[in-house]
Amino acid sequence: MSEPRVIKKYPNRRLYDTEISTYITLAEIKKLVMEQTPFVVQDAKTGEDLSRSILLQIILEQEERGDPIFTSNALEQLIRFYGGTLQGMVGGYMEKSFKLLTEQQDRIHGQMQTLMGNTPLSYMSNLAEQNFRLWKEMQDNFFRAAMLGIGNKSDTEKDD
Repeated sequence: MSEPRVIKKYPNRRLYDTEISTYITLAEIKKLVMEQTPFVVQDAKTGEDLSRSILLQIILEQEERGDPIFTSNALEQLIRFYGGTLQGMVGGYMEKSFKLLTEQQDRIHGQMQTLMGNTPLSYMSNLAEQNFRLWKEMQDNFFRAAMLGIGNKSDTEKDD
């Protein structure tokens, strides 16, 4: 596995990506997260790892926009775990829960891809073919039953 990408944070709050030799924004760091690119944010002067605080800053920005993931109640509960006897367990529990959620999401996405045959058009085409076959089968059964009913009725009428 390659070394994580190093992002330096300067006192002026600017972030410098050492791999591409340019300043970047929090949005670009979010993009690295979304692309699952390993990185570390370090204080430019001390070398201290600031990755967690930058990630929390990104979460805060996301929570302030649109629909938040964390309700006030959830955040209050999370705060209550700090300093408590379960603090050590909560982080591991949440990490495993997120991993499980991601695995389930990937599995569902894979199943949808299989069902859809890679494109929405082929999925709709397959669905239309299935519906047509079912409709034809139902229609054939209806006419067969109707014909049997007519055949039986004429046999009964002959007996009269």
